[in-house]
Amino acid sequence: MAFVITGLVSEIPNIGRWETLADAFAGRTFGILGLGFALIGLTSLAVHFMEGKAARQISAFAPLFLLAVTAYTLANHVTVRATGFGYAFWALLLGLLIANTFGTPSWLKPALRGELYIKVGLVLLGAEILFGNILNLGVPGLFVAWLVTPTVLFFMYQFGIRVLKMTNRSLVIVIAAATSVCGVSAAIAVAAAARAKKDELTLAVGMSLIFTVLMMVIMPALVRMSGMDLIVGAAWIGGTVDATGAVVAAGAVLGEQAEQIAAVVKMIQNTLIGVVAFFVAVYWVTSIETSDTRKPEAIEIWRRFPKFIIGFVAASLLFSFVLTPSLGEARVADILDATSDVRGWFFCLAFISIGLSSSFRDLRKHTSGGKPIQLYLTGQLFNLVLTLFASYLAFGGILFEKIPLQSSIESNIGLTSVIQHNLEADVDATPLFYTEVQNWEQHLLKEQPRQ
Repeated sequence: MAFVITGLVSEIPNIGRWETLADAFAGRTFGILGLGFALIGLTSLAVHFMEGKAARQISAFAPLFLLAVTAYTLANHVTVRATGFGYAFWALLLGLLIANTFGTPSWLKPALRGELYIKVGLVLLGAEILFGNILNLGVPGLFVAWLVTPTVLFFMYQFGIRVLKMTNRSLVIVIAAATSVCGVSAAIAVAAAARAKKDELTLAVGMSLIFTVLMMVIMPALVRMSGMDLIVGAAWIGGTVDATGAVVAAGAVLGEQAEQIAAVVKMIQNTLIGVVAFFVAVYWVTSIETSDTRKPEAIEIWRRFPKFIIGFVAASLLFSFVLTPSLGEARVADILDATSDVRGWFFCLAFISIGLSSSFRDLRKHTSGGKPIQLYLTGQLFNLVLTLFASYLAFGGILFEKIPLQSSIESNIGLTSVIQHNLEADVDATPLFYTEVQNWEQHLLKEQPRQ
């Protein structure tokens, strides 16, 4: 953050979009190598302070980074980006395939620090929560996102524990967070707060990624075929499709205004990541990770409390109330473009590490009886119905002023049109969180004339 804020680093190297493999690395090879050496230095410094074993981290990190580069390369193929299978999917898949076929090499294991990479990425994620945006997003969006999300989260947790009789509470809460908040990012944060196991996070993220792609394709078609108000449909998409990039892609086929309304609702929902992680952490420390006979003392709560939440909130406060007023929104947007790229690399390293540390045998233990998928499908169905009802109340002219429809696409929407539209319009459906949507302020309720 310091390097980017001060301008010492202005751009983060990444893999280019490609149809032929040479395009992925054209003019980028030295930048990617430099990024690799920088990450070796930063992670080794962290490991030195944590354990004093930096040498092992240095020797093992290079092949791990190479696997992360491979995951990004697979994700950045033009067609793959349009379908929404991002780096998290490929990182998990690569790690799982290696671990469950050849086996994870012992010399690579010192660099498999998924928890470290996740928590660094989450602190960087906090910078992308700007309180100024929250205050300007409009009451209808707040109504949809902040009413439905905690309701779905509570319903799914209770349904999993009481109805499905699932004994693994951490798995239940991670699946519930992925479904109700924003997919992968929320699953990562809540898994860290609840100290979930790697295979539990793998299962929740895998389900979320697959169903996100399906919903991105199907939901705009449902909106069109049902004759639903496009503004209501956009809010419905924003409140239910998990990944921000998929939300923007799904909304885009309904028109520019629908794209921005969907993105606004998702932006509001994303702000709940830190709040949900905080309350899950407090609940876990005070109620789950304690015996019936003894409640933990205050100092014990502090020791158990996930410190990344403090970093998450601190980063959000820094960017919201210090950097935005002093540097301006345009400069902060440039900074966030860079920090979100770094956050993406850390999340990619985390998923590679998780995959390399997981086994299909452990995953089968959690899927036996089909209860996790029952939990996800039931919770997502409840989420779809409740969000549609809330979207109709908020954006259908019932509780608040109706937003006039400014633009639309007249053609019918088929099941393959979202991906086709993404390819033709060069829409990226893969970002997991931060997607800068231009001019979203134009479509807030307070700026619209009364109809």
